[in-house]
Amino acid sequence: MFQSITKAYQYLIFFGAYLKSPLLLLCRLYWGWGFLMAGWGKLQDIDKFAQSLEQMQMFAPHFNAYLGAYVELIGGLFLMIGFASRLVAIPLAIQMVVAYYLAHYEDLVALFGNTSVFVAASPFNYLLISLFVLAFGPGRFSLDYFMEKWLFHRAQATPNHQHLPHD
Repeated sequence: MFQSITKAYQYLIFFGAYLKSPLLLLCRLYWGWGFLMAGWGKLQDIDKFAQSLEQMQMFAPHFNAYLGAYVELIGGLFLMIGFASRLVAIPLAIQMVVAYYLAHYEDLVALFGNTSVFVAASPFNYLLISLFVLAFGPGRFSLDYFMEKWLFHRAQATPNHQHLPHD
């Protein structure tokens, strides 16, 4: 009986591993598109976005408006295609923490008391996906995967450097 349960659990793990890349792809596409569109929307009326940052006491509001908009626009695009995914997940996660702090402070503070309020806030899913991609990578359906495969293949074809013995 124990062997049957163990074998069934191993099949579950094996099947679950096949779901990793398609699920990461769906998440990257959905939330990458959301980041891209948010960044594009901010760029369409950058003065309004800068004014809202100024009202929230953000330093250098015009600079940070452009920075935030481009982080979301370019980060969203890179997330969708799976290019530099782990690297781009860092500024995207930081962007969401800043969004929590500036625009959803009550929701951020709720993390320590009423977590359902924290997870219901709009930045939560974007922050979560950014952290997932940072931790798990983009999966097989990404440019990163193919670039790494190509680079590792080339690295194996490169002859090892031989050090000369000391005289």
